[in-house]
Amino acid sequence: MVDLSVKIGELQLKNPVLTASGTFGYGEEFRDFVDLNKLGGFIVKGTTLNHREGNPYPRMVETPSGMLNAVGLQNKGVDYFIEHIYPRIKDVDSRVIVNVSGAQIPDYVAVCEKLAPLDKVAAVEINISCPNVKQGGMAFGTTCAGAESVTAAVRKAYPKTMIVKLSPNVTDITEIARAVEAAGADAVSLTNTFLGMAINTETRRPYLSTITGGLSGACIRPIAVRMVWQVAKAVKVPVVGLGGIMNGRDAVEFMLAGATAIQVGTANFIDPSVTGKIVDYIEDYLRRHGLSSAAQLIGAMEA
Repeated sequence: MVDLSVKIGELQLKNPVLTASGTFGYGEEFRDFVDLNKLGGFIVKGTTLNHREGNPYPRMVETPSGMLNAVGLQNKGVDYFIEHIYPRIKDVDSRVIVNVSGAQIPDYVAVCEKLAPLDKVAAVEINISCPNVKQGGMAFGTTCAGAESVTAAVRKAYPKTMIVKLSPNVTDITEIARAVEAAGADAVSLTNTFLGMAINTETRRPYLSTITGGLSGACIRPIAVRMVWQVAKAVKVPVVGLGGIMNGRDAVEFMLAGATAIQVGTANFIDPSVTGKIVDYIEDYLRRHGLSSAAQLIGAMEA
């Protein structure tokens, strides 16, 4: 027997495999393809204080080895989640984590205060890094002061596990990581999407309505792995790695770089059953390499 469990602060996960917010809906959309009970946890789509329509279409375009998106956090707000979604997913034997976004600090605080009483919401992931929101997101995640201010405010209002999702669109991501750690984050997750754009050369117009959007997929993985490695050395809190994880080998690579857990995003669109396969791969990898626990993979790169 091998032990797949890992810990993010006080949060125990049955295995390191999580889903990335915005790529897995509320989990229930994937029930026909993967056993949600098999996952370490699933992170529901970005949730805001009020209803958001998101950005105008078109807001998604395929790129070489990846995709650009500018969805803009479309969701029906935290009250809708509590009243309609939570009752349908609360009995899943997996950790439910809610990704939280806001245009200003009081928005983050208000959402987290509403989520705190929900027993089966095990943690929040504070999104300070979305490049598609014109107010908030990007600005908070690209300065130490901004990142620290959001983290500190939520920490006062939210008693359970708080993961802060970092933006890769910065000069030195370790500075931001240390700032949120000092402000009370229990863990950091990285990376979110990279800011990019694509132009239709026939029409001479951008493919996205917002011109720029977030780049995800296999094309960003080497950069994300490097950032995870740097941050894991810079902070004491656990690091959750994501960015272009398409299979089990990629997941193990992130863990060797220092990630305690990983998130699968764009790959869910290609193979909606991929997360379950990644759980199986990690278990098989541990056996093949004579390891007894997933924790032995964390930061185990030899250099």
